[in-house]
Amino acid sequence: MKTMTAKQVENQHKELNIIDVRETDEVAAGKIPGAQNIPLGLLEFRMNELDKSKEYVMVCRSGGRSGQATQFLEGQGYHVINVDGGMMNYEGTTE
Repeated sequence: MKTMTAKQVENQHKELNIIDVRETDEVAAGKIPGAQNIPLGLLEFRMNELDKSKEYVMVCRSGGRSGQATQFLEGQGYHVINVDGGMMNYEGTTE
């Protein structure tokens, strides 16, 4: 599984396709600007919204759920990267 640090995401978030797999109420407290929210439990049903020709960066609170999402999407043929430590390690701006 490919990974990147929260610091790398902070520095590159404008160029990345970020998918936040936290629940809606968690995201309401703040998400990375431009990130799309698809809760982990809905990912299987909404993965058709993603483009297999693009690379996606998966994020959650600590990296566990996004790791599950990364493994699942990799198995479906998507290009994905997991954020180590998730939002707990992210120090950039949120919206």
